[in-house]
Amino acid sequence: MRLNKLKLDKILFLDIETVPEVYKFSDLDEKTAELYLQKNKYLIDKDNLTEDEAYERAGVFAEFGKIVCISCGIVNNTSNGRQIRMKSFANDDEKQLLMEFKDLLDKHYNSPYHSMCGHNAKEFDFPFIARRMLINGIDIPDILDIAGKKPWEVSLLDTMELWKFGDYKHYTSIALLCHIFKIPTPKDDISGADVARVYYEENNLQRITEYCEKDVIALIQLFLKFRNEPLIKKENILL
Repeated sequence: MRLNKLKLDKILFLDIETVPEVYKFSDLDEKTAELYLQKNKYLIDKDNLTEDEAYERAGVFAEFGKIVCISCGIVNNTSNGRQIRMKSFANDDEKQLLMEFKDLLDKHYNSPYHSMCGHNAKEFDFPFIARRMLINGIDIPDILDIAGKKPWEVSLLDTMELWKFGDYKHYTSIALLCHIFKIPTPKDDISGADVARVYYEENNLQRITEYCEKDVIALIQLFLKFRNEPLIKKENILL
């Protein structure tokens, strides 16, 4: 279906923030440490990384990381124009977080007319969520359970994939796309690389949640630009 034909109020826009399950490589048990080094052997050898340097990437692997925040945004039509409404699931207890997110999907995003959208989400967010659900013993919601589905039955959208236009080699960050489309984004004092430190050293999940929500707002505005539609006004963004 063409992008402009999709109903915005049927799309759940999201972003996730992840951290290593334990903060330091030295905190891993012996077997997990061995398996982590095996998984990253190529990069360790290529870049001559120490164990601690290699472990800085642990949060991007569902086998060694965990989700601490899922922020979601929906777009509604109101008498004052389009409005973004945000909801975040943030919890030190990953299983509780994932069960609450699954409940949202099962109740409100469980028909063929619903979609989910993220940036680089087909490579990261969607599979990470599904894998962590299985690890936590949670049934995968239908919208994420793509096994056996035909391509046109998969309801997952990815703004990075949309920007590729079939170019499989092309990676473009959401920050760059917001820049070239002149989408205003607040300057943050943290980046994705800071999330683990903020979580483990500052114990500041609220700060991570605010960072995650801003990414979802940028995602929605970018999606509108892809449809050549006006951005949603700042006063119509409800956090």
